[in-house]
Amino acid sequence: MIYLAIGFPPAAKSCAYRMRETANQFINQGWDVTVVTIAQESWERDSGVDLTLLDQVDPKVKIVELPLVREDLETDICLYDEARALNPNGWVAQLRRRQMKPFPEPNFGEWREDLEQAVLKVHREHPADLLLASCVPYVNLAAAWKLWEEAKVPYAVDFRDGWSIDVIDGVEAFSRDSAEGRWEQKILDHAVSLWVVNDPIAEHYRKRYPDFADRVHVVRNGYDADSSPGVPRKSDPEKGLVFGYLGTVNFTAQHLETVLDAWKEARAKEPLLANARFEVRGHIGNGSGREANRHAEILKQAEADGVFFGGPAAKAEVASIYAGWDAMVLILIGGRYVTSGKVYEYMATGLPIVSAHVVEHDASNVLEGHPLWTGAVGIDAEKLTESFVKAAHMAVETSDEVHAEAMAHADQFTREALMTVAVKNLVDEITEASRTDSPTVAGGSSL
Repeated sequence: MIYLAIGFPPAAKSCAYRMRETANQFINQGWDVTVVTIAQESWERDSGVDLTLLDQVDPKVKIVELPLVREDLETDICLYDEARALNPNGWVAQLRRRQMKPFPEPNFGEWREDLEQAVLKVHREHPADLLLASCVPYVNLAAAWKLWEEAKVPYAVDFRDGWSIDVIDGVEAFSRDSAEGRWEQKILDHAVSLWVVNDPIAEHYRKRYPDFADRVHVVRNGYDADSSPGVPRKSDPEKGLVFGYLGTVNFTAQHLETVLDAWKEARAKEPLLANARFEVRGHIGNGSGREANRHAEILKQAEADGVFFGGPAAKAEVASIYAGWDAMVLILIGGRYVTSGKVYEYMATGLPIVSAHVVEHDASNVLEGHPLWTGAVGIDAEKLTESFVKAAHMAVETSDEVHAEAMAHADQFTREALMTVAVKNLVDEITEASRTDSPTVAGGSSL
């Protein structure tokens, strides 16, 4: 299998966990796997790298790193040409227009030819039976199509969050007759399978492409079992309860301010929280904006209220970080089309969970039945204040049995279990398509 997986370890991206498990499961089922991604140096300019992510990549996985970078994230101004130095905004606008010509995707469209040539080269050296393209970036689809056109190698797509659906606002991202729409239609017409992370996104694709509906599959993100701290620690309010958020800080500054206002008010009204801490860990921004933006300023200003930003956390540190917390704060963007991989990991801690997201969110569906969830109350400071208070009491008063019940609620979502089934089903689909000479593995057209 050729696996187009830009974001594969050691990229410090949330998608890296899903990609790692996907590659490992194909290895477990007897496949040779070649991952095509971009160089580590490219991620150092972007969101960063976490070398501990490589520890659990099966050594039989072959990795091809391409020297592709995002030009707009260059921070060394000595490397800027005159046009960029004198008019940076105009330079970026011109860059976007140029990037969209080869493929309709800003930031990545110009990678098309390099990706196409890379998969052709891999296939010439070691003929592939399957290509799996994980998006974003969506320009990976052009490479999948190129290999299909040239060598009729069947392909599957892992959209994760989908392309034609804006999962944040819950609306169509582009029309069927747009350049993006034509590419999506063409790719899905011939794909063996499409993976997405939740039911609402799957519903969107089944309605948009009814002839393709039976090839759309929900493959949830899940969590890695080694991220669970095991038995939660005994909370001691005299030493100070510790609430925590671990994840990418990708929500708005206003969203963050609302959560911190609720935290401040909860500390003022609830004795259990009087000397409590709220620790925030994760990546903030990329490129020149990494930890140098409004979010970082807000967190710094909230230190007087017991809020502390500890920076990104390596994957190997996650379990020990959770082991030092008494409750979790789940801050999420989007609504019914967004789940977030972190919700599964948070559940597996067995700790109380404060939800700081809209009520109609897919994370609410996942959390339903969790005995230590304070419930979905929306992004409302007054209601979130009560959630913080409720979580504090849960942390102090919950029995070991209920903690165990909370952890058990997450057992069904281990990433290994979910991906084992998904990969097996995809292999079966490939086998069946080959046996029946399905249209998904024969024919083709050009854009």
